[in-house]
Amino acid sequence: MIIVPLKEGENIEKALKKFKRKYEKTGVVKELRRRQEFRKPSVVKRERRLHAVYVEQMHRLED
Repeated sequence: MIIVPLKEGENIEKALKKFKRKYEKTGVVKELRRRQEFRKPSVVKRERRLHAVYVEQMHRLED
């Protein structure tokens, strides 16, 4: 459970922003979206490998 302590006289908008930030950091939404659809392990490995190749190319271009 996420708890956002409010200071005396603190704006509710600021408290809501803090709550949203904490909620985003927990990764709940990402996990729910990931679990909605099953992906085969081979597909996941292929995507990771392609991403690694892409990142490597980007690092080479920077140098």
